[in-house]
Amino acid sequence: MIFAPGALGGTVRVPGDKSISHRALMLAACSAQPVSITNLNAGHDVAATCTALRALGATIHWNGDDATVTGGTLHDADGTLDCMNSGSTARMIAGLCAGANLRARLDGDASLRRRPMEPVAAQLRAFGARIETTDAHLPAQIAGTAEPQTRSFILLSPSAQIKTALLLAGVFARVPIAITGDKGSRDHTERLLRYWGAGISFDRERIVLESPPVSFEAVRVAGDFSAAAFFIVAATVTPGSAVRIENVGVNPTRTGLLDALQDMGAHIRLENPREESGEPVADIVVEHARLRGVPVGQQTVVRAIDEIPVLAVAAAFAHGETRISGVRDLRNKESDRVEAIAHLLEAAGIEAATSDDAIVIRGGTPRAQGAIVETHGDHRTAMAAAALASGAGPLEIDDPGSIAVSFPGFIEAWQAAQAA
Repeated sequence: MIFAPGALGGTVRVPGDKSISHRALMLAACSAQPVSITNLNAGHDVAATCTALRALGATIHWNGDDATVTGGTLHDADGTLDCMNSGSTARMIAGLCAGANLRARLDGDASLRRRPMEPVAAQLRAFGARIETTDAHLPAQIAGTAEPQTRSFILLSPSAQIKTALLLAGVFARVPIAITGDKGSRDHTERLLRYWGAGISFDRERIVLESPPVSFEAVRVAGDFSAAAFFIVAATVTPGSAVRIENVGVNPTRTGLLDALQDMGAHIRLENPREESGEPVADIVVEHARLRGVPVGQQTVVRAIDEIPVLAVAAAFAHGETRISGVRDLRNKESDRVEAIAHLLEAAGIEAATSDDAIVIRGGTPRAQGAIVETHGDHRTAMAAAALASGAGPLEIDDPGSIAVSFPGFIEAWQAAQAA
């Protein structure tokens, strides 16, 4: 697949938020009555969660981007739960099993088997579950508990997935829990629980779940900000661009990219702000702008962890130096995204100096001439290559199929925006 240069225009719609989709499916599985979810992300990661929940006894009718979920009485999984490439599925379903007193074997593809499982396993063991990992990774065997032990937890580093696993354990066990040490990771689980009537309080540091959900109103999943990010950056760096991205989730725990880009001089505005199913939503309007390099600190990175590859693309076009700090966790994603960023920018003649926890990019005038970018099966690297190509010149990716993990219709949407 070759991405061509060219300005972006018109109106874009992105799929439902992947993070919210996982959480909506899992929490809906504790309802004995049907729960309606619309605008569900149709990517492979969410499909992995859907398949796992069905194997545990949930009934899920899924048609396009709409689904109806009925949970009620769940049961042990007969076979292995294949989490495919989805770390969210593996870590969060472990929390559900822990609280619902279920037994399951979790596994995934080669990429997921390289990602750490002990941080979440250790917390769930404290809750009372029995978990055996394979050298701290998948495959893992889990046996939930009918007698929860620890109910107060401290996160050693901000992690929305571990936090969600613990909240799911509390919800399915119907016991109160408290979590500290969060430091502002994405709060979709907390918002959805509040929307469904759970007794919950939360801020950027502490979460207290006092009681489970009591009503399961229909949920409309906000548009995925992480998917919108590629259009936002491409329009910013490509002369002649002006694009509107409709119905995007703008949860402040997710919009660190917007803050960084606006510090760099981007022309971005939010229109038609509103709330849907407990989440802030808006239309994002972006025009081309000249950028300058800025320091991007860890507090911003926590709120932009999935957008760092495409933020690095913006930095490649910025005048001066951009230093992005606090990126250690990117080395344990679908690929080592720190090194993937360096190789991606190198394809357009821009050097990125990397260390264990930082990326330093000296921007300039990226020029690509059809180089092949190795994605290592990582959907975000593949889509970041499209954003880089839009302003720098043609780039080829080795694995366009990886994009279907989160955004199956991305290539068509991209081509339409460039043709507008």
